[in-house]
Amino acid sequence: MRTSLRTLVFVLVSCLPLLAREPLRLHPENLHYFLFRDKPTVIVTSGEHYGAVLNLDFNYAHYLETLSRDGLNCTRTFSGAYCEHPSAFSIASNTLAPLPGRYVTLWARSKVPGYANSGNKFDLTQWDKAYFKRLTDFVSEASRRGVIVEMNLFCPFYEESMWRLSPMNAINNINNVGNVARTNVYTLDKNGGLLLVQEAMVRKLVTELKDFDNLYYEICNEPYFGGVTLEWQGRIADVILETEAKLGVRHLISQNIANDKAVVEKPHPGVSIFNFHYASPPDTVAMNYGLQKVIGDNETGFRGTNDGPYRMEAWDFMVAGGGLFNHLDYSFVAGFENGTFVYPASQPGGGNPLLRRQFKFLQDTLKSFDFVHMRPGNDNIKAELPAGVSVRALVQDTGDCLVYVRSGPDRDNKNVKTRFEAGEIALKVTLPAGKFQIEWLDTTGCRVAEKQVLAHNGGAYLLKAPGFQDDIGLAIRPYR
Repeated sequence: MRTSLRTLVFVLVSCLPLLAREPLRLHPENLHYFLFRDKPTVIVTSGEHYGAVLNLDFNYAHYLETLSRDGLNCTRTFSGAYCEHPSAFSIASNTLAPLPGRYVTLWARSKVPGYANSGNKFDLTQWDKAYFKRLTDFVSEASRRGVIVEMNLFCPFYEESMWRLSPMNAINNINNVGNVARTNVYTLDKNGGLLLVQEAMVRKLVTELKDFDNLYYEICNEPYFGGVTLEWQGRIADVILETEAKLGVRHLISQNIANDKAVVEKPHPGVSIFNFHYASPPDTVAMNYGLQKVIGDNETGFRGTNDGPYRMEAWDFMVAGGGLFNHLDYSFVAGFENGTFVYPASQPGGGNPLLRRQFKFLQDTLKSFDFVHMRPGNDNIKAELPAGVSVRALVQDTGDCLVYVRSGPDRDNKNVKTRFEAGEIALKVTLPAGKFQIEWLDTTGCRVAEKQVLAHNGGAYLLKAPGFQDDIGLAIRPYR
């Protein structure tokens, strides 16, 4: 009886609205990182292609359980205002491309036939109750597993085939709105009546999700394509803020800035996360570090299907001072929610259980430090490195130091040395006087490759790396 009662109490508590806890927020002692459920947090994850809610064939509970078991802590999902044709971007078994009749979105179907991908047209003045039940259950299931949800509200229409599938397109709704070019959908003045629809959609989503703490909103995926204006993005941010102010809640807002890198100019005061895609090398972190906000890399891809480029992108970005990394993992598809789908070589990215294990090793390594009180400290490391090899460091005045050395082909440097013998890479690391635990980290095998204890009088000390392929980590901590 006692066990049953204890179980019942656990279930009831886990199902309570989580605003008894403050929602995910920036860490007050270092705004480049998060505070989640009273714990300093970095986001490192490897999630499916954003269709977990809108694709009725996708078993999101199984998927979220896999993420949690793999030790990862975030997923990115699209609201359903956008979906894709199965041929888009040559993605096999694309979760953003539901089969005919398996697409669910915010708006209810009308009684008028004629939706471009089967079924009736949409009524943009009516909400689909089944969709919101699925959405809130998805966020609830994520919450129970400690998984944070990036709720992406909108996405540009890259091609006519995508705009043809949108409920906002006049051909797919009964409301006589959206008779515009796909490049005018996300504007303040050329949207064909869609702005009011979009504002109502945002208010509805924010209201439905107000009680969840494991959540932040991204305004628009890749708004630098398809005619999305900066003014429209600012208006959507304002709608989120105004709605939440009335509800008495506050979730973080993310803005997707650019592919690769860019200087954020005239940042909206309500935005707390600035996200980039394919941010390798992670120059954008240093370019925007002074904003005192989280800098994220929340989509990878188009660098082949091998693990190395994505593992190196993750380590490089996070040790540069990033607070968020989300690999786009194509091994999660409907029917393979455990992340074991064997995709073709033509897939634009990668993902598999081994790579997720490597991401967990990165996250565990970061969590083993007091990272909130660390800062980028490349000046603490001196080295003569071969062409194409880079070194980055996070440091603390106590002597704690996380260093990352990487080589391997990159976007602009295809032919560089990738295999190094023991002692070939040597780093002069500046440390205070004291005794230190030195650990060289095998980022591929997810283990400590070598370790030693160092008694140091202060100043620069030469540390020689063991042999490695592609990349290696170095963890230095005061010896306790």
